[in-house]
Amino acid sequence: MAEESFLTDDFLRQLINVGEVDILVGLPTHNNAKTIGSIVHTIQSDILRCFPRERAVIINADGGSHDGTPELVTGVSIDDMRPASSPHALRTLHSISTRYATSPDSGVALRTILAAAELLRAKACVLMSAESANIGSESLAEFLRPIYRDDFDLVTPTYRRHKFDGLLITNLVYPMVRALYGVRIREAYTPEFGFSGRLGSQFLAQHVWNDADDGGDELRFTLAAITGGYRLRQSFLGDKDHIEHRGADLVPALRQTAGTLFSALEADFPVWSGVTGSQALPTTGAEQKVLLAPMRVNRKRLREMFTTGIAELDSVFQLILSPSTLAELQGMARLGEDEFHYSAELWVRTVYEFAAAYQKSVMSRDHVIQALAPLFRGRVLTFVIENSNASADDVENNIEGLCLEFERLKPYLLQIWKSRE
Repeated sequence: MAEESFLTDDFLRQLINVGEVDILVGLPTHNNAKTIGSIVHTIQSDILRCFPRERAVIINADGGSHDGTPELVTGVSIDDMRPASSPHALRTLHSISTRYATSPDSGVALRTILAAAELLRAKACVLMSAESANIGSESLAEFLRPIYRDDFDLVTPTYRRHKFDGLLITNLVYPMVRALYGVRIREAYTPEFGFSGRLGSQFLAQHVWNDADDGGDELRFTLAAITGGYRLRQSFLGDKDHIEHRGADLVPALRQTAGTLFSALEADFPVWSGVTGSQALPTTGAEQKVLLAPMRVNRKRLREMFTTGIAELDSVFQLILSPSTLAELQGMARLGEDEFHYSAELWVRTVYEFAAAYQKSVMSRDHVIQALAPLFRGRVLTFVIENSNASADDVENNIEGLCLEFERLKPYLLQIWKSRE
């Protein structure tokens, strides 16, 4: 049974009034009034069309909105969607909201939704992003059908992204998860995914919930599904919106991705250390292709931040990197933009040496993650240069080549991991 102490009495009363459900849609929000109405309408329409006889609920976990977002979630009536010819087609669809804090915290929002799913004994659940401005009419069904009808436990999305969007995913998270855990899962860290009630309950009970908002719980959820031997699937959801978060900082993003991955490797060592190669996941939908529309990237700024980082963090890099890797990076810092090249092999060695240094705690683990930022910018510069005029197939081939390099050099990670113990 879920730990209930962090749920408010009012929210618990609302859950009791709902009773058991078949389908649960979790919707974390924070000041999403501009998009939330259309998203809730789409969710209701999908449920009415694809699951007309199932008991369903929308759970809104709100992080202190000041724009009326929760009221918009609970105020949208299913009667607006119900066809006049079949007024009783849907058994029931509740929509309830709880304010878990005065500021957003993705971990608390996820925990709240998982606890609600367990208390309501939901069979199939989906977490939806309140920022999906162009959510497709079949998105919900693509997540829920494999779980509710085909007994899968985790359904993650695939998207058609711009070639320079999601570079932490394509250059670090996807290839590293693939190489270490042996599963070709394109979006291991995503705010949108479907999951079974049994998987949600296990994660809720076994995960160590941190009061600090360091993020990354969605990635930990995916890794728990992999290491737990649950059934995984992917669903193609079409074009991925590029949402510009002004002032977004790379370091917090690295904490949530690289930091989460590095911290998981210690506990998951018995699993990933014995994995060789990788396997494709069953995937529904169209073939994934990147988008090639023009996008401005400040190459000069990327190179400056790389070279500045190499110069200013020399003493830090000496504790993290092998002498040969550091020497190559220092040599790169002296190159002009036309000659600059951060090879796939060198990038993989860099990431693996950082992972081993993180595990050994050669310094504050957060300082290890911060030191990776200028090096990642160097890798991004090379990725941009290599793919500036590339076709969609060429970009995909370059990503595949990087993944194979992560797989090829996995024995190197095992070697330095053991040598640091």
